Amino acid sequence: MGLSKNLSRISRRDLFRVAGTYGFSSTLLAAGSFGGAMSLANLASAAESTYEKRFAKEAKHTLKFGASGFNARNLLIERAGALEFARDLEARTDGEIRVEFIGDNQICGQLSCVEKTQQGIVDIYAASTQNSAGGAPYLNVLDYAFVFPGRASQYHFLYHPKSQQILREPLEKRHGLKFLFSHCELRGIQLGLSWKDRPTVTKLEELFGTKNRVTGTQLGRIAMNALNLNPVPVAWEETLDGLKQGLIDGAETWASAVAYANMSPVVSQSVDLRFFCGTEHTSMSAKVFDGLEGYLQDAVLESAYWTQAHVQAANEAALVKTVGFSDPQLPGTVFAENEVRPAFLPDSEIRMAEEMCSPEFQPQLWEQWRDRLNKWAGGMDTYQEIYTIAREVEADMKPENVEPRRWWKG
Repeated sequence: MGLSKNLSRISRRDLFRVAGTYGFSSTLLAAGSFGGAMSLANLASAAESTYEKRFAKEAKHTLKFGASGFNARNLLIERAGALEFARDLEARTDGEIRVEFIGDNQICGQLSCVEKTQQGIVDIYAASTQNSAGGAPYLNVLDYAFVFPGRASQYHFLYHPKSQQILREPLEKRHGLKFLFSHCELRGIQLGLSWKDRPTVTKLEELFGTKNRVTGTQLGRIAMNALNLNPVPVAWEETLDGLKQGLIDGAETWASAVAYANMSPVVSQSVDLRFFCGTEHTSMSAKVFDGLEGYLQDAVLESAYWTQAHVQAANEAALVKTVGFSDPQLPGTVFAENEVRPAFLPDSEIRMAEEMCSPEFQPQLWEQWRDRLNKWAGGMDTYQEIYTIAREVEADMKPENVEPRRWWKG
């Protein structure tokens, strides 16, 4: 039995009661470590022992982790790694770093976590790079259309030593953020209930002219306009209502985001367009990182590496076994129970989309942003650099087979 079912047996009020005694971080870290059935009594007892372990000695540094809308329940649907990272970092530093985990949009949301980290209100944050691109425009570098052929190429890039100079260093220099790790999926179009009785989408042209929510990414809009997908900026928190009321036909996001955010009841088809990144990442204030002792900086990087490898395996399993983003679909998954049909387009249709919107085939659409990003990165051709690395692995490689590497060790 999954944690989401275990946790749903415990009322929000009871959860708050336990958290009132042992603190939210200890309670959530305890809840996240459960494998079997959970009662209020054994949650309280796990929270107590977690609390005692975490507070056995005085922390040298307490870091606030603003985890946008995440909690112990939905982090088992989309395996973004936030709680695992917090738990591993505390254990690895023997409590010298304590992480105060604040999710459920209590301190910041998808659009605001990046700015609150830059302002010093939180020290670490988790949100999608696309939503964070509003406050840190260099994150657009991940969003060139079809630069990543599959999820394996995304993981391969994040582990690659060259990700330092292409992604991490310019982000740190321009926006004061240290990119730690990310979950990897590719975005498609999640169609609302008006598509429930229509046949499963098999052709790209069936999507032409639909009106779709877009995130904070500027580059995502270029691709959507080129594909005639009419991007409409809608805040993540308002997307559910927009789909429910039919104000938009669909939303560009990825499968596990639909499942974790409880959007499945208003989505009928999950079209696997794979046209640009869906990366739920965790970053840290570079200033806070630089203020840590050397051995604690090493611990942060090692915990980030460990979490990246964990996320890579866990999210691949969750896509099939928890979300239901597969064909055939497993019964009992979020998508199966909400009658969300995955629509996997043939390669020829993906190729058509690529030819319509990618920088490889439509360079003029991307010139302005490409020049800007290249300049920010010190003059390299960011698209070409990422494109080349992304094709070092086979397009159909299983993502869980990508070799983890410590990217900072070159």
